[in-house]
Amino acid sequence: MKAVILSGGLGIRLRPFTEVIPKPLLPIGEKAILEVQIERLRDYGFNTIYLATNYKSDYIESFFGDGSRYGVNLKISKETTPLGTAGPLTLIQDDLTEPFLVMNGDILTLLNYKMFYDYGVSKSFPLTLGIKKEILPFSFGNIFFEGDYVTDIQEKPNFELYILAGIYIMTPEIFKYIPKAQHYDMDKLIKKLLAEKIPIPKYEIKEYWLDIGRINDFEKAQNEFKEHFQ
Repeated sequence: MKAVILSGGLGIRLRPFTEVIPKPLLPIGEKAILEVQIERLRDYGFNTIYLATNYKSDYIESFFGDGSRYGVNLKISKETTPLGTAGPLTLIQDDLTEPFLVMNGDILTLLNYKMFYDYGVSKSFPLTLGIKKEILPFSFGNIFFEGDYVTDIQEKPNFELYILAGIYIMTPEIFKYIPKAQHYDMDKLIKKLLAEKIPIPKYEIKEYWLDIGRINDFEKAQNEFKEHFQ
């Protein structure tokens, strides 16, 4: 099975750390974020992994080599210009001739990748989305009223939202919808499929999941890594 890790982000929200180290190489515990991802993908049967890189690509290539020490076949794809979150896939299109997994390079999760992959393959559509339920606390009471009079109060309610988890299963048919070698993001791809009435299955991730996009997320990952991954 094949997987692609999108590893080219600038990590602007994680500066100053990412001024020296590319975001996927930031340490979590004793390993880089990307190491944790590669090892978990390997453990679920993904033996060929592509790293779609841009910012500080040489750092990533020299760190991982050919992937042999991780027990996988690792291939580095380099953007010469930024291609967004979907565009980089077109650079390795010729290699992706079977269903494949795609994930952002800043996701820390205990997702069973094989179950997600099998689910996506069973649906036989170009794209399957991983989603995650997030519960957001609200700091104020919610007032209900009719005209001038209050009818009820809900004290500090929580909001439940389902968010895009940054993990996808795709089939080679997806390349019919991604412009080749152009900047193109996942949200545009999803909207294009919806506009063309292509069904998009969703898969809810109920396991631990964290997007390490900001400084406080990075600190949270440091605190929770030992609990969940060791």
